[in-house]
Amino acid sequence: MNDSVFLKRTIVKHTLWSESLGEERKLRVYLPPGYNELLSYPVVYCQDGEEFFNFGRIATIAGRLILEEGAEPFIIVGVEVNVAVRTQEYAPFGTRFDQYLSCFAEEIIPYIEQNYPVRRTPSERIVAGDSLGGSVSLHLALRYPDLFTRVLSLSGAFYPLTLEWIEDETDLSQLNINMVVGLQERDYQTDTGVYDFVQLNRDARKLLEERGAKVDYREKEGRHIWGFWQKELPESLLYFLNA
Repeated sequence: MNDSVFLKRTIVKHTLWSESLGEERKLRVYLPPGYNELLSYPVVYCQDGEEFFNFGRIATIAGRLILEEGAEPFIIVGVEVNVAVRTQEYAPFGTRFDQYLSCFAEEIIPYIEQNYPVRRTPSERIVAGDSLGGSVSLHLALRYPDLFTRVLSLSGAFYPLTLEWIEDETDLSQLNINMVVGLQERDYQTDTGVYDFVQLNRDARKLLEERGAKVDYREKEGRHIWGFWQKELPESLLYFLNA
């Protein structure tokens, strides 16, 4: 099928006032081919929403998966972030971390569910992120297990504090997480230090599985960049959304 077919899409932009953060938060909502508000749809919530659309090309990928790969039509919600405070919102040691989790679970989810026919069970709600976005997605599932049980993590930045939080859990049998990491991510410089993302992901996988989580894990040739994540997105999405 010609690529132009997949480039035709409906993306609606919203601005939500967050009491938790004390500021506005922008959202992008992708509606699948044949969208009908009388139907109901699984939903993928993405951290770094602008990047998932611009660099991950998730809308184009979604169209291709739905029209060619037999994926069930789904809605995508991209939650945008101010890069200047990203670590403060996404990292468990960040000064805005608790407020961001509250905003996501207690404000963004209800807002979307009031305005779109998304399914409201944890098994039909996926939360996705890259790097620290993968980490904060897991933290949302740990803090709000009644809302989130499916996590899509692209090179998750599972820093030591996150590993400690996983270790404190006793039963994660409700959790289903898809993890991918690039083998060229062993010496990555972040704003808080240099990390071996391969080892951190291996450690997170081990801790999660020991606590009963279902983990779909893969290591591929790749670096800590969107060029790698974009290529891996279709497989990760189909893991959850294959009809």
